[in-house]
Amino acid sequence: MKKNHIIDLKSITKEYDGQTVLDNISFYVRKNEFVTLLGPSGCGKTTTLRIIGGFEQPTEGKVIFEGEDITNLPPYKRQINTVFQKYALFPHMNVYDNIAFGLNIKKLPKDEIKKRVKEMLKLVNLAGFEDRSIQSLSGGQQQRVAIARALVNEPKVLLLDEPLGALDLKLRKEMQTELKNMQKRVGITFIYVTHDQEEALTMSDTIVVMDKGVIQQIGTPVDIYNEPKNAFVAKFIGESNIIDGIMREDFVVEFAGKVFDCIDKGFDKNEEIEVVVRPEDIIITEPEKGQLQGRITSVTFKGVHYEMLCNDGQFVWKIHSTIMKPVGAEVGLCVAPENIHVMKKAMKR
Repeated sequence: MKKNHIIDLKSITKEYDGQTVLDNISFYVRKNEFVTLLGPSGCGKTTTLRIIGGFEQPTEGKVIFEGEDITNLPPYKRQINTVFQKYALFPHMNVYDNIAFGLNIKKLPKDEIKKRVKEMLKLVNLAGFEDRSIQSLSGGQQQRVAIARALVNEPKVLLLDEPLGALDLKLRKEMQTELKNMQKRVGITFIYVTHDQEEALTMSDTIVVMDKGVIQQIGTPVDIYNEPKNAFVAKFIGESNIIDGIMREDFVVEFAGKVFDCIDKGFDKNEEIEVVVRPEDIIITEPEKGQLQGRITSVTFKGVHYEMLCNDGQFVWKIHSTIMKPVGAEVGLCVAPENIHVMKKAMKR
């Protein structure tokens, strides 16, 4: 295990009643890193989080924490705290007592508890809320209390299981920024679970994309978005045009009946591949200037851009552009070499 790793999951498999929900997954988390487990419902991300927290035992594999095997260690003995989607605050206690709960259990001196709770309230922008009842708080404020209660115990890792799921869109976006800033200020490792792609891209240092109990790709938000490893990742992270093609040779790919320059290499000559082109990377031009030509079949206003569908006779391209072309317009389409992403063809299951 490398020195900057705080957690290593090694060959983790989890079965329930003969069903495999995690299939031999391995990855590591660095100290002070913001890692997001991302995937659709049922992909195994929450089970992974619960195994890290000690709430579930893996069927096979090990959980290593700072070089020590903690696979069989109960949650209360781990230097890890968890914030669940349902915040599990105590309704009969005020804000101060909720945050101080874990410290009181440890029987810390009253002055130390008071000092730590005050620091936490300041950190989560709730200074002066000590005597408020939990029921009087908004969803966002309750979420901050739950985070303060977890952080006041000074864990080395904070696990967050879809903690913004119950919030409205505006508050959710505000809390995304606040959580990321909070993580930088306290300087501890956050492991975050979400099915929201934008949330993952906004907040994470590293994203672990999961599907059906298997890790599909691990990388930075930029890598995951710009260089998806397979069709699942390309479809799940943002919107994509995915089309079959042939890799003629290094840096030359054919799709939609035309040959294009690209920046990919290392494929076999004439290998069948899949091509990903993001909708925002397609430039609309005059028909005679386009690498491809087609007709606009649909236009939808999305606020910051228009979403258009363009049929080139072989494929219907989704395009995002601030320039609108009306339905029926004949257009040319251009894609720069760096915006053509070539992937290995998915194996048929």
